[in-house]
Formats: sequence, structure tokens, C-alpha cells
Amino acid sequence: MSDNKIGDQIIASYQRDENMMILIFAQWCVNHDRNPVEVYTSAYPGQGDNAALKQAVELTVPKEEAGPIDNETVLTVLSLFGNDDLAFAVSQIIEEEALRKRQGR
Repeated sequence: MSDNKIGDQIIASYQRDENMMILIFAQWCVNHDRNPVEVYTSAYPGQGDNAALKQAVELTVPKEEAGPIDNETVLTVLSLFGNDDLAFAVSQIIEEEALRKRQGR
């Protein structure tokens, strides 16, 4: 196999994995009654539209139909792809939810 083909396969694999990360993030947001685009924009206010995120949002299902996505899972996946600002925004949501739960809301 040529170096060019190997490189193309690596890039394609990374892109599939990245799309899966975006879908995990988007579904986690839906499961937590959050708008994925708003959460993303809060983490990256200077960026424009994210086509991959819009596509992932279209693939999400209502939270009643979705399986649970553990908080640690979404944080780990975001960090693996270097989305530290987005992971921080998700962490803030997790903390807010924990605080509301402790306060009985």
C-alpha cells in the first residue's frame, strides 16, 4: 500500500472518530436539555457555524429514546480531540446540575 493511501486512510479514520465525538457531545446536550449549538458557541464564541455539529444535531434523538451518556465519557472524548474549552463548558453544566440536585431543584 502506498504512503498516500495510508495517509488517506488515517485521515478518513480520524474524521469518522471526530464525527462520532461530535455526535456524542450533541446527544449528551440533548439528554441534559441543552442546545448543543449554544453550548458550543459559549465555548468557542469567535467561530462561525460548525457544519459537522449541525449534521450531528440532525442525528440526535429525543432524550427519552437515547441511551445514557456518562458525564465522564463526554469529557474524555472531548479532551481526546483537544476540545478543552468545550470540555470546560460541559464541566460547568455538570457542576450546575449537581448543585441544583443538592438544593433539591
